[in-house]
Amino acid sequence: GGGKVRAEGRERRPEQELTRSWGHRPRSTLVRAKTMAPPPPPLAASTPLLHGEFGSYPARGPRFALTLTSQALHIQRLRPKPEARPRGGLVPLAEVSGCCTLRSRSPSDSAAYFCIYTYPRSRRGSRRRTTRTFRTDGATTYEENRAEAQRWATALTCLLRGLPLPGDGEITPDLLPRPPRLLLLVNPFGGRGLAWQWCKNYVLPMISEAGLSFNLIQTERQNHARELVQGLSLSEWDGIVTVSGDGLLHEVLNGLLDRPDWEEAVKMPVGILPCGSGNALAGAVNQHGGFEPALGLDLLLNCSLLLCRGGGHPLDLLSVTLASGSRCFSFLSVAWGFVSDVDIQSERFRALGSARFTLGTVLGLATLHTYRGRLSYLPATVEPTSPTPVHSLPRAKSELTLTPDPAPPMAHSPLHRSVSDLPLPLPQPALASPGSPEPLPILSLNGGGPELAGDWGGAGDAPLSPDPLLSSPPGSPKTALHSPVTEGAPVIPPSSGLPPPTADARVAASTCGLPDHLLPPLGTPLPPDWVTLEGDFVLMLAISPSHLGADLVAAPHARFDDGLVHLCWVRSGISRAALLRLFLAMERGSQFSLGCPQLGYAAARAFRLEPLTPRGVLTVDGEQVEYGPLQAQMHPGLGTLLTGPPGCPGREP
Repeated sequence: GGGKVRAEGRERRPEQELTRSWGHRPRSTLVRAKTMAPPPPPLAASTPLLHGEFGSYPARGPRFALTLTSQALHIQRLRPKPEARPRGGLVPLAEVSGCCTLRSRSPSDSAAYFCIYTYPRSRRGSRRRTTRTFRTDGATTYEENRAEAQRWATALTCLLRGLPLPGDGEITPDLLPRPPRLLLLVNPFGGRGLAWQWCKNYVLPMISEAGLSFNLIQTERQNHARELVQGLSLSEWDGIVTVSGDGLLHEVLNGLLDRPDWEEAVKMPVGILPCGSGNALAGAVNQHGGFEPALGLDLLLNCSLLLCRGGGHPLDLLSVTLASGSRCFSFLSVAWGFVSDVDIQSERFRALGSARFTLGTVLGLATLHTYRGRLSYLPATVEPTSPTPVHSLPRAKSELTLTPDPAPPMAHSPLHRSVSDLPLPLPQPALASPGSPEPLPILSLNGGGPELAGDWGGAGDAPLSPDPLLSSPPGSPKTALHSPVTEGAPVIPPSSGLPPPTADARVAASTCGLPDHLLPPLGTPLPPDWVTLEGDFVLMLAISPSHLGADLVAAPHARFDDGLVHLCWVRSGISRAALLRLFLAMERGSQFSLGCPQLGYAAARAFRLEPLTPRGVLTVDGEQVEYGPLQAQMHPGLGTLLTGPPGCPGREP
């Protein structure tokens, strides 16, 4: 069975993005933030790492030659005869969620089995889950075959997680650290109520296939997530992931910044799996990963695949001070005028999911308003270079300042309404979670359950069971199962340190001590290096990432860590048809190439917005805030976002 490990052909990228793989585990979030090292230098895409001959399951199937490179698993059928045009012969690692090793229940079978979980795109473009199981039978004893299967599974897992492979050929499960531990927060009412079903049917199986450990909590009210993260023992987690729309992540980030240890807490990696009506950040993550634009379930599967790979990226956060003096932090946008009107007025159509914004836009165009106001901003001083060619941006009259983007064993506190890692499917929404995945019941690996029998089984073939040595890497902590939690009213254990529930609020104020050194107090004069515009506006949008929605690219050149807030505005005098053309062009990020004279843009480090119209709507990250003057400052790289490895836009596998 198997070939030699080859480590030659390593090539360094000239400049690598700052990312952190699942394999790097500093002791605390503060240390983790300071020691975020670039991933190991990549191997040349065509360099063979492993090569070997495998049988198939059932055993009477064809035989294959497998070749593993840093980018893909190549599969070539050897017998009964090689295929002239192989189908499914190339499995890009970008489509792989994880792998495992299995053994037969038959004591006479000395073979071991190597299984990979993939999510290829169908001809219609949507992803579907498939499994490929290969029989390792080149040696006479099971122990030797198991070692070879584990060598392949370990090498593939290291590539998926960005872990370095040794150059001496010794690839054993000892290379794998303990499974990364995630806290999943699910809004069960998100996405027309589909969030919990999608999480149970797609997200949890995939992250289990990837070997990630997790606890899951269903949020029960607004600001519940904020309260939870304020009391967490952050050293127990490697990341906090929201399974909902953008609003839940807003709560998490503001909860982290409300903690007394906010400087350390805000570096906790956070991720988002889109199951809401507004999935703007997920759209930006999807683009960063090199995937084609996607919506709905396809977007969720893309982002889940990226999450399985690990990799953190610095995330800019915008500190927003409101008229009352209260402050909150934004990762997405501040909006006034048409955008915020549509966002809030479409709330009554939430049952439509993302279609609510389409309907809201149509209604907003029918009743188009203009708002008088004053926008002031501190222009960005860095003249950056765009990483990819972008559409030229307009210089509307003389008002536009254009600066595109610059270049340990753990004791877990009980958590109410938590769901166990394994096995799946989950019969009830409240179970306990083990400290790390335990070996699973027969034919229930990673929640496959009966599906494995259908995918892999054949008449007369002995069923397979998971290999416990790879299911739990050496050194994985073994903690006892917590007691199941009842379904009644949530009981917050005294030891959890969680604050008592508070009354719902649209956006709660932050108590973070981070100073806004660029902002004078609201109501006082601005420094002379600020630019001020005054007039009648249809909309004003301050956005941090590239996307305003999963399919709306408001700032096509923006990056998660460019240190800029991207200001876009539309002055009065634009026709309804021209405004509609702008939003249609935003689906491709080409709105700035239309030459619309009312459209303006500036890149800034801070801004102040003073509405002069007595009534209107202001939103921060899609949530309504008090109406009145506000100001904001960008804090570069303050947070950490789980993005997965960067991809090559437009070159999706």
